[in-house]
Amino acid sequence: MSSKKELIFIGSLILLWYCSNIGVLLLNKLLLSNYGFGFPIFLTMCHMTACSFLSYVSIVFFKVVPFQRIKSRSQFFKIATLSLVFCGSVVGGNISLRYLPVSFNQAVGATTPFFTALFAYLMTFKREAWVTYACLVPVVGGVIIASGGEPSFHLFGFIMCISATAARAFKSVLQGILLSNEGEKLNSMNLMLYMAPIAVVALIPAVFVMEPNVLEVFVSVGIQHRFMWIILILNSVMAYSANLTNFLVTKYTSALTLQVLGNAKGAVAVVISILIFQNPVTVVGIGGYTMTVIGVAAYGETKRRYN
Repeated sequence: MSSKKELIFIGSLILLWYCSNIGVLLLNKLLLSNYGFGFPIFLTMCHMTACSFLSYVSIVFFKVVPFQRIKSRSQFFKIATLSLVFCGSVVGGNISLRYLPVSFNQAVGATTPFFTALFAYLMTFKREAWVTYACLVPVVGGVIIASGGEPSFHLFGFIMCISATAARAFKSVLQGILLSNEGEKLNSMNLMLYMAPIAVVALIPAVFVMEPNVLEVFVSVGIQHRFMWIILILNSVMAYSANLTNFLVTKYTSALTLQVLGNAKGAVAVVISILIFQNPVTVVGIGGYTMTVIGVAAYGETKRRYN
């Protein structure tokens, strides 16, 4: 691949990654709030169903990555544990979108490095350089400031968002511990291939118990809003695309590039969501979110230098 073609290819991948990540966030908000389809567990089940099917097609038929088999019962139980934690983080994130604007959801989500460092220390006793921990102060401080300046602040939504962010960080640390054995390591695409069906199996009974009238409302809202079906399908495909492009961007660039792009993605998502949903923002809220993003960027840089 020539240098010019390679740049176009990588640029297209990054654009698709941005569109997938921001798109799934905005469509989640649209379905959960604007269309009145308040069933975050069912929505997560749709995402996981799409991830199950599309992962199988991508790996088995299109051979995006080599297929990796589960080698033991122990490895399966480890993957199942990761799947349930991952599932909890997605459900929590979707629940929070019912009550919080996307902009504030992204501000809270930016604190993932804080929880990752916390769980890494508690579970593996891994210590970072003091300057790395110092960079987490503005990460947390920014969210506290943003919370105080958020006109649409909702306590339950905030708790769900924090829980989802913590669960996401917990899953990444847990993955490093459970699948640390060379014989048990799976790339992220094969891990999704196994995790997604397990999540669907876990979510089906949860939907019937916690959202018993989902099918009735689903049909009713679908008749009232003709495009809801298309939005739901597109939303579910984007959920898989976000995972696939995340893997590909890391493969063709680097983990550091992904982190930098991720920080910028959060800011882009905030701006786009404010323009689309017209949710009110304050100077204090914007200042708090900016502080958090700067703290995350500094944290990533210090980890690269001192680890």
